[in-house]
Amino acid sequence: MSDVRAATRIHQDKDKPKRFVFVLQANFTLLSFASAVECLRITNRMAGRDVFSWRIIGEGGDVMRSSAGAVFALDGDLDELSRDDTIMVCGGIDVQAATTKKLLGWLRREARKGVMVGGLCTAAYTLAKAGLLEGKRATIHWENQDSFSEEFQDVELTKSVFVVDGNRLTTAGGTSSIDLMLKLIADEQGEELANSVADQLIYSSIRTDQDTQRLSVPTRIGVRHPKLSQVIQMMESNIEEPISPSVLAKDVGMSTRQLERLFRRYLNRSPKRYYMELRLQKARNLLMQTDMSVINVALACGFASPSHFSKCYRAHYETTPYRERGSHAARLSI
Repeated sequence: MSDVRAATRIHQDKDKPKRFVFVLQANFTLLSFASAVECLRITNRMAGRDVFSWRIIGEGGDVMRSSAGAVFALDGDLDELSRDDTIMVCGGIDVQAATTKKLLGWLRREARKGVMVGGLCTAAYTLAKAGLLEGKRATIHWENQDSFSEEFQDVELTKSVFVVDGNRLTTAGGTSSIDLMLKLIADEQGEELANSVADQLIYSSIRTDQDTQRLSVPTRIGVRHPKLSQVIQMMESNIEEPISPSVLAKDVGMSTRQLERLFRRYLNRSPKRYYMELRLQKARNLLMQTDMSVINVALACGFASPSHFSKCYRAHYETTPYRERGSHAARLSI
């Protein structure tokens, strides 16, 4: 009799919809969240039954506003979940401010059950802050990669559109939620159903965890010149210790003067100016997204002294690093 009951229970568990619990953070990215939920909805429609179910929760259990201004009614607060649930934390802009002590404590508690936990868009930051990504591979939106790398050195950060490492899931934001969900659907229900969902989404190019999130250098700059692309890639990979134009030119087999002409022709600026803009862009991200001192930001971006950094920053952004950080903090407190 006990064998029959056990078999019945297994059958019922198999037919029970797999539940996803979406945790909305303040200013979450609407596209990442909606893309994930739509994949689940369409899967149920194509399967002709409820393969998946979902619940939307958040701190306070009332409503949560997205970065686009749309407000969502929540199904509940940060309550206790089943170990069979899959948690999807949905991040967005100013994820540091949205990563509260209550949320971190709740995530740690639920993770101890062995549940699968995912972070969409910038929510990899929240997972890492909770200590859930230690020794794991992960990804985050490219705009947040610099600050993430500085703060969480025990996480193997990649530039993939999504990463699955054991029971931890992370995405780079935007439509990468679709790629992750299609993989999870394929794992649970088979590739045929996942492909049917992609067709319904008019999603004709499914990406894997081997695909990178940013456009190639030629596509980004609108120029297809192999040596120019190679030099820019070298610049982007060597921000903390900048390489001189003469060494860059030598590494791609041209003279410094030829390199100058190449940059002037295609980018209307010198290699030195372009390199400086890359370093200042990283510096601005670190000032906005981390608590690093201005001195440490300067060093991380290849500036020998804070005074030189401040001078270059002011010339480019028309404000000092200190004022930039102060005005950003003031905006967050409004």
